[in-house]
Amino acid sequence: MKIEEDSAQVRLPPPLLYLGFLLLGFVAELGIDLRTLGIGSMLRWGAGALLFAGGVALVASAIGLFKRAGTPAPPWTTTTGIVTTGVYGHTRNPMYIGMALIYAGLAVGLDGPIALILLPLVMVIIRTQVIAREERYLDAKFGQQYRAYKARVRRWL
Repeated sequence: MKIEEDSAQVRLPPPLLYLGFLLLGFVAELGIDLRTLGIGSMLRWGAGALLFAGGVALVASAIGLFKRAGTPAPPWTTTTGIVTTGVYGHTRNPMYIGMALIYAGLAVGLDGPIALILLPLVMVIIRTQVIAREERYLDAKFGQQYRAYKARVRRWL
């Protein structure tokens, strides 16, 4: 991964942050006696599958909007425009919400309570280390256009 000079300067790909903490949670469960969510397997698998599918759909939709707009999605590359339509008309961070849903779906479906407990920490890291950098970059690059978008659309939901 090459970080471009004209970018948000995000140093660790967000999908790797989510994956790393998910795996950390599952590994931690090997040594801690909190090994179940206490939900029946059918309900757990069903809920996990719904969360996972919803997350994939959200991420795919967001990436598709970036492609149609002709601007790259990775936060370590140069952004050429702001996407404000589709899911971006409802939340400024649908990819991160989608990745959180995928994470939650895997944690629930695979009965990973510690992994699930770590999800809020992942979201704090995403907010402070990724989104904050992206927002500073977009504000500096697009100015009033980005500020108007921020005023109109919530960060999360």
